[in-house]
Amino acid sequence: MGRSRYKVHEVTVPYFITCTILHWIPIFTRTQTTDIIFSSLKYLQKSDNLKIHAYVILENHLHMIVSSDDIAKSMARFKSFTAREIINYLKEENAKSILEQLAFYKKAHKTKSEFQLWQEGMQLKQILSEQMMRERMQYIHNNPVKRGYVDDGVHWRYSSARDYEGVQGLILIDKEF
Repeated sequence: MGRSRYKVHEVTVPYFITCTILHWIPIFTRTQTTDIIFSSLKYLQKSDNLKIHAYVILENHLHMIVSSDDIAKSMARFKSFTAREIINYLKEENAKSILEQLAFYKKAHKTKSEFQLWQEGMQLKQILSEQMMRERMQYIHNNPVKRGYVDDGVHWRYSSARDYEGVQGLILIDKEF
């Protein structure tokens, strides 16, 4: 799963996960790149029994509360697929500046690839209680508000905040935990 100081101890319980683009490069400013994220998550919902309890996608990172039959495996598949597809998209769009940055900041030991999209590993924290779940969900849904992008988290298109307010979001959310 990459180099990370964070470890998965129980594979099927919910985790608060943060995935960050290498060097905080703003990749998710195009709908096509966020579509790749959603495509991967939808696939994993079917193939890995991935349950998405909450999420937000910002311009250079994403937060999720998720669980699956094997969260480490699911997230490794997620990062591998999305990296490959987003880099292919950037090549097709001739996004030279971004690709040059992804090549420049790539870790030296990553010799099998020309580019690196995601920072190594991921930040994850096991959800230990209902209160912790509520606190992390509030953090996720308020992230775009805190950054000054919207006045209310429900107005952020790439967030599950709207699902919890009765508005259909962009991906199926599992509210059972």
